[in-house]
Amino acid sequence: MKIGEKIRRLRVQNSLTQEELADRCELTKGFISQVERDLTSPSIATLMDILEGLGTNLRDFFNEIEDEKIVFSKEDAFVTENEDYKYTLKWIIPNAQKNIMEPILIELEPEGRTKEDSPHEGEEFGHVLRGSTIIHLGSEKYKVRKGESFYYKANSNHYLSNPGKTKAVIVWVSSPPSF
Repeated sequence: MKIGEKIRRLRVQNSLTQEELADRCELTKGFISQVERDLTSPSIATLMDILEGLGTNLRDFFNEIEDEKIVFSKEDAFVTENEDYKYTLKWIIPNAQKNIMEPILIELEPEGRTKEDSPHEGEEFGHVLRGSTIIHLGSEKYKVRKGESFYYKANSNHYLSNPGKTKAVIVWVSSPPSF
């Protein structure tokens, strides 16, 4: 945790200037500036004074939940490949298993397929970005082409296959997570 950055954020949320916060805490504007830039660390007593000037306390300041990450880059993804089944799975949202839904990017090589998934609670959604795929739901099959989407309850065995001659790329979202 960057204490200075968090103090600055609280100060701005409270519509205070550095000088106003410094006056409330009987400190200098320069000291507040250095704390906010993490160039110096306040003593516990001084930190308590600053937090009181911001309308909070040590417990609430340090117990605050970390900011939720909203944007994820390629570097955040976790990738696995299955050469036997000819597919690559990219978990594009790290640790999504703890969320209500789990989005992945799946790349199916020609003649590739995913492993068969048993029936489970929840629903699944997909959107084909490139190529086409066949959804196998129990004994039924559904072809989904580039630009098309699918959505189903996962109450029967299911998997995707690529009978085509080009790679298929699909965004696949399970709720609850099952990958």
